[in-house]
Amino acid sequence: MSRFKGIYWRQFIVTVGMVALTLVLLGTSFFALTYSYILSEKRQELEDKANIIYQMAEDIYQQPATYMGLWRSELREMIDVAQRMSNVTFFIWVPSANSFISTDTSVGGLELTIPAAMNGKLQTGDTYVGTSDLGIYEKARFVVAVPAQKPSAAVGPVLAVADSDSMMGMWHAFLGIFGMTAITVLLIAFVATAGTAVQQVKPIRDMAAAARRFAEGNFDARIYDTGREDEIGELTEAFNAMADSLQRTEQQRREFIANISHELKTPMTTIAGYADGILDGVIAPEEEEQYLRIISDESRRLSRLVRRMLDVSQLQSLDLIKQKTAFDLSESMRRVLVSMEKKITGRGLDVEVEIPEDPVMVLGDNDLLTQVVYNLLENAAKFASPDSTLFLGLERRGEKAVVTVRNRGETIPAEELPLLFERFHKSDKSRSADKDGVGLGLYIVRTILEQHRESITAASEDGVTTFAFTVQLTQPAEEARKNTHKEA
Repeated sequence: MSRFKGIYWRQFIVTVGMVALTLVLLGTSFFALTYSYILSEKRQELEDKANIIYQMAEDIYQQPATYMGLWRSELREMIDVAQRMSNVTFFIWVPSANSFISTDTSVGGLELTIPAAMNGKLQTGDTYVGTSDLGIYEKARFVVAVPAQKPSAAVGPVLAVADSDSMMGMWHAFLGIFGMTAITVLLIAFVATAGTAVQQVKPIRDMAAAARRFAEGNFDARIYDTGREDEIGELTEAFNAMADSLQRTEQQRREFIANISHELKTPMTTIAGYADGILDGVIAPEEEEQYLRIISDESRRLSRLVRRMLDVSQLQSLDLIKQKTAFDLSESMRRVLVSMEKKITGRGLDVEVEIPEDPVMVLGDNDLLTQVVYNLLENAAKFASPDSTLFLGLERRGEKAVVTVRNRGETIPAEELPLLFERFHKSDKSRSADKDGVGLGLYIVRTILEQHRESITAASEDGVTTFAFTVQLTQPAEEARKNTHKEA
């Protein structure tokens, strides 16, 4: 990936671009406003001064001729002072002399030229504002021309001329300050963007590196959680949770492979050993039938193991939420008792049954929940003490039906109870009694109930082991009792 295509550079370019665009728009707007304001202020200033000079000149040239020379000299001194104080040059037109009186000594002897646009304005009695070199300057200057107030005036018009460079000095100074401010803002934006982008990019790069390690089979990789409470922190937490789940899944996969290898190896070794013994003549002919029977039993156990594994695989792929139907759980439990009668009586066991006579309607898959009851009752019968009593019960509790299976036998240690529903788990005390088992019966029970979004509990104390699981009723227990009373 190109270094300029990463999140850091994209965010940097977008941020700096937005800041730069904002500065350009603000600067352009402000420059236009300030330029217009400065121009308006300068125009008003020059127009006011031109009007004052015009009025002074008009008053002087209306004095008696005996005082004319004195007043002319005083007028020149006054407008010279005005020029030095305001840096404005004045030109006063004197019709009697057919020439301009100027405060600018640098243009002495040069003939001032009135532009046509200015002359047109003055002829109509309007004030002229614009730029012109007046035929005497090298470059255009800002000019405000005030017309004579009446045709017979002694003077007029009066021109106030200002140097454009001096007039725009403040505007140029502001332009420099704005430029420095813009550069500072861009630098701050660069630093802020760099810091923010690094904080955002680093955990993402760590995730990418961790994902690559996952692909290589290393599930120990984690992302350091800095405790951030934003989206990045949430993503980090979710990623680490996913990593934990993947590690657990990988551990379960390895345990599954180890367990299945062990479970398959035992019957296969037995089958191969006894078959080779018969073929090699190591086993006497009169004992062959006994060992062939063992080979047959081990083959059937191997077949059961493979069939149970396929059942587990199919169960995990089902969506039982969409397959739920209403059925009578009490009737299904009675059928399980009938099918288990031979096994139960064969071990000399009695059965205590507490199943309501009226239907207990539940929501679920009838066949699979019947399999749950069968597996639990079979497991209870297998590990019950000889001549003891099994218990099978069903009751309504709120919105749930609760099925209970209980037997008397060896007490299961508390630390082993959570492991009963794991794949291929067999307690050490029960291995000798469970030679036909494959360690998947209770795991299938839990899988079916999890698919139904139901729960199962196990408890063992003083030799009494109890399993209880829940099933969703089609109607709450209170409503069912009311309906039963009405029917009665």
